Amino acid sequence: MPEDGEYFGKHGEPRKYDPSFKGPLHNRGCTDIVCCILFILAILGYIAVGILAWSQGDPRKVIYPTDSRGQFCGHAGTPLEKKPLLFYFNIMKCASPMVLLEFQCPTTQMCVEKCPDKFMTLIKAYTNKKDFEYYKQFCQEGVTNSMGIPEILRLRLCPAMLTPSRPFTRRCFPALGQKGSVITVGNHTHFEDGNGNTLNAKDLVDGVKNATVVIEARQVVMKIFEDYTQSWYWILLGLVIAMVTSLLFIILLRFLAGIMVWIMIVLVIAVIGYGIFHCYMEYAALKGEPGADVTLQDLGFQTDFAVYLQIRQTWLAFMIILAILEVIIILLLIFLRKRVLIAIALIKEASRAIGHVMSSLFYPLFTFLLLSMVIAYWAVTAVFLSTSNEPVYKVFNETDCEHSRKTCNPANFSTSPMKYLCPDSECLFAFYGGETVYHKYLIGLQFYNVFLFFWCANFVTALGQMTLAGAFASYYWAFVKPDDMPAFPVFSALGRSLRYHTGTLAFGAFILSVVQIIRVLLEYLDHKLKGAKNKFATFLMCCLKCCFWCLEKCIKFLNRNAYIMVAIYGKNFCTSARDAFFLLMRNMIRVAVLDKVTDFLLFLGKLLIVGLVGVFAFFFFSGRVKAFEDTAPHLHYYWVPILTVVIGSYLIAHGFFSVYAMCVDTLFLCFCEDLERNDGSAERPYYMSSTLHEILWKNEAEEPTSSSAQQQDNEDL
Repeated sequence: MPEDGEYFGKHGEPRKYDPSFKGPLHNRGCTDIVCCILFILAILGYIAVGILAWSQGDPRKVIYPTDSRGQFCGHAGTPLEKKPLLFYFNIMKCASPMVLLEFQCPTTQMCVEKCPDKFMTLIKAYTNKKDFEYYKQFCQEGVTNSMGIPEILRLRLCPAMLTPSRPFTRRCFPALGQKGSVITVGNHTHFEDGNGNTLNAKDLVDGVKNATVVIEARQVVMKIFEDYTQSWYWILLGLVIAMVTSLLFIILLRFLAGIMVWIMIVLVIAVIGYGIFHCYMEYAALKGEPGADVTLQDLGFQTDFAVYLQIRQTWLAFMIILAILEVIIILLLIFLRKRVLIAIALIKEASRAIGHVMSSLFYPLFTFLLLSMVIAYWAVTAVFLSTSNEPVYKVFNETDCEHSRKTCNPANFSTSPMKYLCPDSECLFAFYGGETVYHKYLIGLQFYNVFLFFWCANFVTALGQMTLAGAFASYYWAFVKPDDMPAFPVFSALGRSLRYHTGTLAFGAFILSVVQIIRVLLEYLDHKLKGAKNKFATFLMCCLKCCFWCLEKCIKFLNRNAYIMVAIYGKNFCTSARDAFFLLMRNMIRVAVLDKVTDFLLFLGKLLIVGLVGVFAFFFFSGRVKAFEDTAPHLHYYWVPILTVVIGSYLIAHGFFSVYAMCVDTLFLCFCEDLERNDGSAERPYYMSSTLHEILWKNEAEEPTSSSAQQQDNEDL
């Protein structure tokens, strides 16, 4: 039969009674100094990368279309300011497969004020002065009335023909239509190509299709951007509503914890139930509608996501998902009904703690501000890095040429050997790239940008956890509350964290960031391997993704508890992580029974706020309520603001409820240490409240926990 010492030796030594211990230590030293220095150097390097990117990058390359000379169409302050549209001399050359590889059609492109609106060939326009003046709008500079047609075509100064076109994402594309099953352009089925040949309108389809593949994603992004410009103030209002609702919910939870938890449970079940009912009504309403029975697999990917809402299978899938979620929540509540009562008591105790540290409710706003700065810096740096390439020109030709697709210089191309060997070739702008050292290591700088983003974001989150842990620990270990507490517990904890434990925070954030970067790389590899039908590779990739997902969750849990121990005792990361792990192992059953049930109830609270705000946003932006029809903005995709509001509401609710979650975790660890340090006698009184002691002690009496349970089992043996 193992002795008590042998049992505790497996999970570390329990805390001893210390009459001098009065809560978070104030006399502490700096921890993990090496990590602090490395983190500061990394931040300085990050700033240097940002400055370098801002000096080299040009976001206009993403916003404006570029002509054959690499000039931006329609950019203010340039000679092409009044020419916002890009015109292709011969759109049919865009049907080349090289278009998809190089994102540039092998034809001259120029900026124009408006797209052509009539059929016209250079030969016919040349015979009429008025028509030729109109035609020259779509020619390059240098064309005069004295030049002959052969010379104009040889120098590629003008297109051989014009076709009626419409602007589409700032580019001129043929105005294709359809009469029955016949493709038309400008209401014509055939047209002349300017070289004496008659072409069918359907010959333009491949060229237009390849050209639009390159910019289709950009089209969706631009529409989404337009939706944001039309609805940003309503989105902001929705987020404010979510913030007010979350704050109101937290305040009510402070005074009416028990009632609010039961209201929360009932409302979550009701909101999900309404979602199931709404999905069923939509599913039933589409019965018999033309095209409603098409499957999602047959429909494929559509840029207009509203199309999916016209299919019965979509609503059926939503209904099944919500029904499964409803059943899971109800079953969990049934099986954990006794634990829910205990968790409610723990939430009540957390409410008392928050009542004494009210400033903790507003700390998530500070965390949100810091995270916003980190995200903004990462996004801006990423855009400038991706647009810091130089224009690259390549040789494009119609006939066979050994120099095809080679890099060229447009300034001296007309007199170069490549032009001599390939008379019909042109030196056109191809893409943005570069051959300098900076451009060669650009992918490395992007990777550094992503890694520092994860590191800084995790550091900010860790700072918030340690700050709140220090504030709530000072509440728990105050024998007379609030007299023995610091005047400003949150600011005191924040100052200690930054002054002494920046290295510890950086250490924990670094470990988590490495795992997250590996997960990102695995997702990238998985995306690349989807085309390869190798079952073993797919299985191995799934296993790796699952393992690193579990590893990330474990590290987050361990880091969180390590930060609590650092906030209390001021030791380094590894020592604190070990102490927290052994303390949790000595109280394993309490962790599973109480801590996780409380997390589940708080998750229901977040789910409720997201559900209420999301339902309101859906009815407002979709125009389902007649009272909002004139007020709601007219959008391309009404799901854009809805999704933004839902995600934003979850982040806001998570920020506020994370205060409760951190409070519960801190009080729980302090409670476990309190049981080890003290015995409730007059000489060694407990620091916990009598209510918390009564509830948890009653639970322990009903179901022996932790080390005492293990020792009792050993004695029975």
